Amino acid sequence: MFAVVRTGGKQYRVAAGDKIAVEKLAGEAGETITLGDVLLAGKDGEVADASKIKVSAEIIAQAKSEKVVVFKKRRRHNYRRKNGHRQQMTLLRIVSVG
Repeated sequence: MFAVVRTGGKQYRVAAGDKIAVEKLAGEAGETITLGDVLLAGKDGEVADASKIKVSAEIIAQAKSEKVVVFKKRRRHNYRRKNGHRQQMTLLRIVSVG
């Protein structure tokens, strides 16, 4: 069975056993959380009632994503600025959909 869940402003198609990286969620590694906003659910091409579906996930780790370099330059003005950013994220393992 699969489900489409919304968290952190993005949508993810998940099934039991999947690992996904989402925007930072509260919790420590090893805790189990429930992803509440289920948009769609189904199995073998059939669509199920999404309001009855619960998606539980286990937090694997709290981590940071890849570094994004922000470089600004204005030519002929000796203006250069270099910044970096690493977004906080949570790694999840989907335990069950159903």
